[in-house]
Amino acid sequence: MSILSSSSISGDKVVNRNGENLGEIKDLMIDLESGHVVYAVLEFGGFLGMGSKLFAVPLSALQLDSPDHQFIFDQSKEKLENAPGFDKDNWPDFSDRMWGSDIHAYYGVSPYWN
Repeated sequence: MSILSSSSISGDKVVNRNGENLGEIKDLMIDLESGHVVYAVLEFGGFLGMGSKLFAVPLSALQLDSPDHQFIFDQSKEKLENAPGFDKDNWPDFSDRMWGSDIHAYYGVSPYWN
């Protein structure tokens, strides 16, 4: 079992299986009723924070790589570039289960509430 603080995860690098950098974790979204950490908010693209996009990635789609202090996200850069994203001033309603089901389906994982 791995237990980490949110502050230790924030800023962690996310790579795909080919080692390509997919960005870094900016935040975690927690379902307070169930206690589940549902999404990691991933920042990808841009340069020095300019022009980057944020993505809600189901935590179940990420695999912890403890030795390298990073997460592995088994998706291509192209898949992430085409994913539904948002900007820092317009976050989605993370409590919307329909939206959440669509995000989980996009990444090929099942929501914990199903």
